[in-house]
Amino acid sequence: MSMNDPARSDNSAWNRQVYHRLKLALSLGLRRQIFLAVCDDLHLRNQVAARLHSTLAYPVGQILYQPGDGKETTSTPAYPRLVTLRLNLHEPNPIEQINQWLRNYPPPIVGGSKDTPGKPLPIPTFQLVGVEQLTKQSVASQRLFLHYLRLSEQYFFAQESNRFLESSVLLWLSRPWLAAIQQSAPQFWRWRTGVFVFAGEPTPTTQNKSHPERFTNSRGLPLGNTEQSMLEDAGRDTEVAVPTETEFEYREALELPIKPKDEYSNFKQESSAADTHLFTNQRQQPESVAQSSQPDNLSLLSLTHVSSELIKLVLATNDHVTTLVGEDEWQPQELLREIEKLHSQKAVGEVLAAAYHQLGDLYRLHIEQGQSTLENIMVAIIAYQQAIAYDEKSPQLPDTFNDLGTLYWMLYRTPTYIQTGKTYIEQGIGYYNSALKIISPQTHPETYARVQNNLGTAYGDLARFGSPAENWQQAIIAYTEALRYRTVESDPLKYAACQNNLGTAYWHLAQYNQAVVNLKKAIAAYKQALAYYNPQVEPLKYGMIQNNIGTAYWNLAQYEQPGENLQLAIDVYGEALKYRTPATVPTACAATQNNLGTAYWHLANLAQTAKEAKQNLLQLCISAYEEAIALANSLGNAPLSFDLFATYNNLGLAHYQLVTDNTFIGDKSKRSQHLEAALTNHLQALNGLNKQPEAYQTSFSYVVRTIRAFHNELGIQGQNLALSKVPGHLLPEILPRL
Repeated sequence: MSMNDPARSDNSAWNRQVYHRLKLALSLGLRRQIFLAVCDDLHLRNQVAARLHSTLAYPVGQILYQPGDGKETTSTPAYPRLVTLRLNLHEPNPIEQINQWLRNYPPPIVGGSKDTPGKPLPIPTFQLVGVEQLTKQSVASQRLFLHYLRLSEQYFFAQESNRFLESSVLLWLSRPWLAAIQQSAPQFWRWRTGVFVFAGEPTPTTQNKSHPERFTNSRGLPLGNTEQSMLEDAGRDTEVAVPTETEFEYREALELPIKPKDEYSNFKQESSAADTHLFTNQRQQPESVAQSSQPDNLSLLSLTHVSSELIKLVLATNDHVTTLVGEDEWQPQELLREIEKLHSQKAVGEVLAAAYHQLGDLYRLHIEQGQSTLENIMVAIIAYQQAIAYDEKSPQLPDTFNDLGTLYWMLYRTPTYIQTGKTYIEQGIGYYNSALKIISPQTHPETYARVQNNLGTAYGDLARFGSPAENWQQAIIAYTEALRYRTVESDPLKYAACQNNLGTAYWHLAQYNQAVVNLKKAIAAYKQALAYYNPQVEPLKYGMIQNNIGTAYWNLAQYEQPGENLQLAIDVYGEALKYRTPATVPTACAATQNNLGTAYWHLANLAQTAKEAKQNLLQLCISAYEEAIALANSLGNAPLSFDLFATYNNLGLAHYQLVTDNTFIGDKSKRSQHLEAALTNHLQALNGLNKQPEAYQTSFSYVVRTIRAFHNELGIQGQNLALSKVPGHLLPEILPRL
């Protein structure tokens, strides 16, 4: 087949025609076919890929086979006919990705019996998306992808045992990547079965928050009644949290090293005066810093040496990115033109690298000032990667590697890309390790400690995706190494922040290995951090670390000396609440009050707790939980670090236990008040847990038990009072269980 010509006035009609041709080609079920789909409009690409998947992946809910000989029809759950994979940017080998999928999900054998063997279902066709994202990766990653395509000949003809032989592949590309494959992987290009080109305006591969790159039913290609996309990421980002009764703060924010502004005046900090002079002399009188006009944008798009991806991203940010760099006022557009001029003049690599580095510094400065938009992060990443590509021996390389590691960490924290967070964290770790390989801790102790601290934080986040014990152990190693060179004398606050990070890493590791040993190490690290925070100067951080110490003591009480450690936790939480007040940090205050209530409850229920003290501890528990709930409700929809519905249940249990304990002293009125409070809180939890079946049933059992307590403590009148407070739709289920 020949490449389609998209130069038509009616894009919609053209795209419908191309779509149906592509769908037909995939429906034929041919083996060893390479189809290339070209689309520069990512929203259109997403819609077409989603429609193909929903139409072809599972054409029927069950696949039926008739084995013959009059035997019964055998059915099996559907096995996909089309599988959609997103290219692994960390290891961009599409053939291995396909083979890995087939190893994980081999075709099932169907239609077998005692007398006749079954046969495997057909191997599916694979469509791969995400190649355009390689533009944001290093040059080495881009070359590696093309290298794997060049090696694909052996997969087609040499490895007869390779299941990929039976597969057909649909590879989605942008036009620049199509050209790159034609030039750099000519054999793969010659093997193509067909090329299907969709018409559409190019869009940057980095989407803004209002248009995350997902396969959704977006506008642009009227294909009929589009089924709901099956390509949405099924996973949901989940917090690596402490037990629901407690709140735990991870660490200080990652450090993005801030250079003094005067260091920006020499964009290549240690470049020669001649190099700097070359760049500054080429610059003409600055243009107006007002918003760029349309002709300016068109002139930027005509640049031939600068990456089109970089140009589009800069244009997407030109309304708000302009700043003072040293003594000169620069706009990113001017820097792009200067870079283009340097390319045209065949400037040496060090000078080009310095120019790209200055562009990265410009965007990094805005990120440090709070403008951490996805576009700004991506411009900084691409600019720094280009700087490295042109000068791999720059004295700034360690700082650049560190900045890239932190920018990738920030990319992981960007909501649009949270589903691919593991990849971005791993890339960040790779850059941090690259920095450490070329830093001498003896000569650059501050930079070395900074990178080790950031590396520890990245490993802690990586633990959320798997191998938590191993990753937290790696975090501890990194933080410990940072503390060898981040001394109290050099920077007491950074030393304290790193000790807090180390304490948190030990706390998490204690959830998997050597709980007592690691919890004690966590407490020791937190106390080291606390010693260098002045509560009058840093009240919030001081309160945060006190809260963390309390949580570690609470955990330690589960293993040894429960009475002593719970009392220590209570004392420390009380100290934290002097600085975590409702007026200053209401969410943190609510979390610590919740922790305090839990500690009181556990202490009240210890066997060695005196009976006369138990009632007082339960009252204190109730007060703490009520304060936590009141604060949480006053905050509206603000995110909380604890489970509010679990707190409602805990409060209900405390009221219930207070009344049913044989040490309770109070008349019927007091008993009724506590039981009514218990029932109200359990019903509140039940109302919020209606979409969590297991937790709902637990809360429901608490409601039933509380109603029984009404009868036991207050007789039939008490039971009738309780039932009058229960929503009517629950009564048919409750009454049989009383």
